[in-house]
Amino acid sequence: MFRSLLSMLFLVLFLGCEKKVSFQLKESAPLLSVDASIENNQAPVVVLTKSLNYFSNITSAIIEESMIKDATVTISNGTKIHQLKRYDVVLNSSTSFSYYSGNPYDTATFFTGEIGRSYQLKINWQGKEYSASTTIPSIRRVLDSVWWVKAPATPDTSTKVVVKARVTDAPGFGDCARYFTKVNSGFYLPGFNSVFDDALVNGSTYTVDVDKGVDRNVELNLDDYGFFKRGDTVTLKLSNINKTTYDFWRTVEYNYSSSGNPFSSAVKILGNVSNGALGYFGGYSNQFQTIIIPQ
Repeated sequence: MFRSLLSMLFLVLFLGCEKKVSFQLKESAPLLSVDASIENNQAPVVVLTKSLNYFSNITSAIIEESMIKDATVTISNGTKIHQLKRYDVVLNSSTSFSYYSGNPYDTATFFTGEIGRSYQLKINWQGKEYSASTTIPSIRRVLDSVWWVKAPATPDTSTKVVVKARVTDAPGFGDCARYFTKVNSGFYLPGFNSVFDDALVNGSTYTVDVDKGVDRNVELNLDDYGFFKRGDTVTLKLSNINKTTYDFWRTVEYNYSSSGNPFSSAVKILGNVSNGALGYFGGYSNQFQTIIIPQ
């Protein structure tokens, strides 16, 4: 009885010492955010935005307002220096989107990505210069074949299927890859965990389940996650990437998957753009295979 009373006394004293703590977070000045890539046989694509504060209310209007339209962007392949052109597109009736890409009418300097070549990106914005470099690596992780099987533990009437791929990794550690899937006439979407190194598969041929790519702007449906459906035409895009691009997406996806988890550890996003900018410039050497899943 005495111990119970003593425990209650300590509890009362502890609760009486509680103090409400509130944080007044200052709004920080926006930083340049860079999402830039170049793929083999494609012109570079650079999306520039101003960073938003942590507790910003994300709306289409705010995203549109964050787009940077007054930068000067150039890219070099070591021989030519090409100034990118800004393109404005309307995503829906009320939202526009801007990006910078090659200007094919500037025939003297226009070029597309080549496997094995290095590229230097420069961005001038509000009196500051930012730079980044990347390489489109050689294809050392080869996409051999793609097929589908009935989803396990589902009735015969189910439309869910699993797509599988056979991949061969060249001997020698350090090969990294990222994958995307496209369903019918949709967009290429990266997997929930889209990047992989070859620590466990170095120099081997292996079979892997290919989870359907996800749109991170839409809430994930766990019942359908990873599955394709009968009647789908599925294109798998497997991209060889360098370690810098792998590290960027690895840290981004870890933060995305652990968002809201109070027990997760903070991870710094590993970008490669200079002068304090956020984001990355990455090179992709791509392979594609398409399968038609019958009804």
